[in-house]
Amino acid sequence: MESDPKFPPIFDANPWVDLRQYDQSWFDRGRPGWYILLWWFIQSIAFPLSLHNAHGFRCWLLRRFGAAIGKGVIIRPTARFTYPWKVTIGDYSWIGDDVVFYSLDSIEIGSQCVISQECYLCTGSHDFQNISFNLIVNPIKIGNGVWVATDCFIAPGVQIGANAVIGARSSVFSDIPAAQVAWGTPCRPHYPRTMN
Repeated sequence: MESDPKFPPIFDANPWVDLRQYDQSWFDRGRPGWYILLWWFIQSIAFPLSLHNAHGFRCWLLRRFGAAIGKGVIIRPTARFTYPWKVTIGDYSWIGDDVVFYSLDSIEIGSQCVISQECYLCTGSHDFQNISFNLIVNPIKIGNGVWVATDCFIAPGVQIGANAVIGARSSVFSDIPAAQVAWGTPCRPHYPRTMN
């Protein structure tokens, strides 16, 4: 058979995974399916249709679904929470527009933190060296006083120490020490954070 020039042979090798073998039956979402669907339905309507400054309402709604939300927390209407019962946000923290909490495992945000717009906090991945592409979940923990600037990716299992700053569009795949200014892909500390 003649090869198609639009699809060269380097793309035509046999796949090393068999997604038919994928099994996440061991994974505990923390609530029954009907409850999860109810949350997704309510979030999809109540969050984007709530007034811009209705932070108290959104915090109240998240608490009703099991999130641990501190006082004075600001959550923008386009933020998304997969499983709110696996999320903790400390006092006076801000969650920006289009932030995604992909909370297959726990996500803990300290107090006085800023998670800027379009950040993606991801607690789930896959074992790409396993034929069945197994699900892997690991928690994320962000200490007090951290600023994660716009459009950052925080990988499963990452811990960011208190008062660190993560520069815009960084991809954080490993732990960041406290009070460091870090950026890049992969994100690395560059110098200590100091205050005036």
